[in-house]
Amino acid sequence: MTAVNTVVAGASGAANTLSASLQTAARTLSSRSESPRLDAELLLCKVLALPRSALIVRGTEFISDDHGRAYEDLIARRLAGTPVAYLTGKREFWSLELDVTPDVLVPRPETEILVELALARLPENQMRSVLDLGTGSGAIALAIAIERPLVRMTGVDVCERALAVAMTNARKAVLDPSSARIHWRAGSWFDAVPDQRFDMIVANPPYIASNDPALTQLTAEPQLALCSGRTGLEALGEIVKGAAAHLNPNGWLILEHGNLQAEAVAGMLQRLNFSDIHSHADLTGNPRITLGSAPPPL
Repeated sequence: MTAVNTVVAGASGAANTLSASLQTAARTLSSRSESPRLDAELLLCKVLALPRSALIVRGTEFISDDHGRAYEDLIARRLAGTPVAYLTGKREFWSLELDVTPDVLVPRPETEILVELALARLPENQMRSVLDLGTGSGAIALAIAIERPLVRMTGVDVCERALAVAMTNARKAVLDPSSARIHWRAGSWFDAVPDQRFDMIVANPPYIASNDPALTQLTAEPQLALCSGRTGLEALGEIVKGAAAHLNPNGWLILEHGNLQAEAVAGMLQRLNFSDIHSHADLTGNPRITLGSAPPPL
């Protein structure tokens, strides 16, 4: 962090302009982040309470010592592995700006594909019921609810602190948590909605294997939302096993999973007599979402 300290701590000179601070911070973060310039900009916006557009206009202005120290602290925390969303408290998803805390998983761009697939199967002019399992920040549930006003949405999470974040985001999205359009339930998967059936179930459950080296890069995020067991398929299997009893005839189950798990998830659906089973790729071309239609009642 010596380079950033030099940038932000000087009393005068071009070295501690906003533009120079950004450049050095981005270089510092290049060893940690896939988007170092964006990270540096978002963190400086957080410190200065400015929109990103203002950083260009005000790039020649000097950064104060207090702001410089605050920026240095955020850069150090980002280098240590804390996601930008936790440092800013915000994350954009779909058309929403969501509050994000360490109690919830940071929403990922690939999860927007799950939302697209769900919306394609939800008519705009018909009432439908949708269950979002492991809702976290409420990202999936709120994106669907915003796009389909006739949907009755239920979001479930085992963590009540996560549900509090989701309810805050619902209020920000002008969706009253007490309205008939959206309900939040605490509990483990289907335990939170006993004897209820839905037209669609969506989920982005934990799917990373407990021995996956990727977990070492995700220590800041809630491990309960990332890993469910030795294979990474445990939560997916539990959801698939219980889904048929909670879906209306021809209802859809749409699951996000790891990029090597599509075949296993499709196999689970086949064994339980789901039909129209398909897997869909994420933006990198890896299979990321698998869906199927519920079997008819016995």
